[in-house]
Amino acid sequence: MTSTERPSEHAIAAAEAHSAHNYHPLPVVVASAEGAWMTDVEGRRYLDLLAGYSALNFGHHNRRLIDAAKAQLERVTLTSRAFHHDRFAAFCAELAELCGMETVLPMNTGAEAIETAIKTARKWGYRVKGVPDGRARIIVADNNFHGRTTTIISFSTDPEARADHGPYTPGFDIVPYGDLAAMEAALDAGPEGTVAVLLEPIQGEAGVLVPPPGYLAGVRELTRARGVLFIADEIQSGLGRTGKTFACEHEGVVPDVYVLGKALGGGVVPVSAVVSSAEVLGVHRPGEHGSTFGGNPLACAVALEVIAMLRTGEFQGRAAELGEHLHRELAHMAGGGAVEAVRGRGLWAGVDIEPSRGTGRQISERLMDRRVLVKDTHGSTIRIAPPLVIGKEDLDWGLDQLRAVLAE
Repeated sequence: MTSTERPSEHAIAAAEAHSAHNYHPLPVVVASAEGAWMTDVEGRRYLDLLAGYSALNFGHHNRRLIDAAKAQLERVTLTSRAFHHDRFAAFCAELAELCGMETVLPMNTGAEAIETAIKTARKWGYRVKGVPDGRARIIVADNNFHGRTTTIISFSTDPEARADHGPYTPGFDIVPYGDLAAMEAALDAGPEGTVAVLLEPIQGEAGVLVPPPGYLAGVRELTRARGVLFIADEIQSGLGRTGKTFACEHEGVVPDVYVLGKALGGGVVPVSAVVSSAEVLGVHRPGEHGSTFGGNPLACAVALEVIAMLRTGEFQGRAAELGEHLHRELAHMAGGGAVEAVRGRGLWAGVDIEPSRGTGRQISERLMDRRVLVKDTHGSTIRIAPPLVIGKEDLDWGLDQLRAVLAE
């Protein structure tokens, strides 16, 4: 490091020199964090309004989660699934109960869980529904974001996610998100080979898009009537973010399959899971699917604490109450001309900035200068998703900084 180079500049330059450029992070180097606040290597504090894309629903350095992890670290962290361990049964049972389901298949990342759900739906189609071999199809929505594996990006409509990765995996039909008539037409076009509908109850990466009222309930009825699985990707929207445990609950919908991740690991370790009935997940037999780290003791210990915290309803309640306040304040901004539209539910919002005020990246950088961290998506949209533990005063301060940036 040169005598004039700041620690953050040195760290960023070193990262640029030795890492693949698959991300474009804001130029802040975090050294520690607590609750809704992060501190960089030079001692500056920033309000976190992204929460690790909802992985940090319970805040940074949550004492309950850190204590659970530390206690497990002193005992055993990994056995692989070649052996049983003493946290696995409780994790599966308690997560199944939280979801109102029977069976859990644990993995690590969200993308792994989506891949697992896809494999499960196809296997179920062949072994239970009787779909001819090689004919299974899954209906998805445009503007989706379910992960970045080769299969998942094969049914993405985002050129940045999809381009230059072909050949692409077949077996997916794409319909407009929120269009129930298009969904019905796709289901009726080939119901004998359609095994599942895979949807985000709220599309996060697309800009926090909330479907029209009745859409999820309509999809539930269409799939039930046609013997097709409804798979809800609740990786970002689930586990308290929207003011309920699952975003599907806002329409009284229970899917056939939940796909969970991010907040399930409390921002401590990667934990994901597919949760469904014994009939659906029972199609898997030993040796046909697995993960060395899936359901490891450390992951189970942290996730068990996450489940216990969600059982109290405290975090769902905070997201609902503060979310009403957040959306009320953002609606006022939308009335001033600098904000074109606001979408979302609970402590989750997509804010479309009027293009003359700057791109989403530029707005994010200006907010960073004011010690507030958000992230852009798709042009002039920024996402706001603070940890559910954020205080109202801190949230209001962050919104004041957004007002100031827009006034500039």
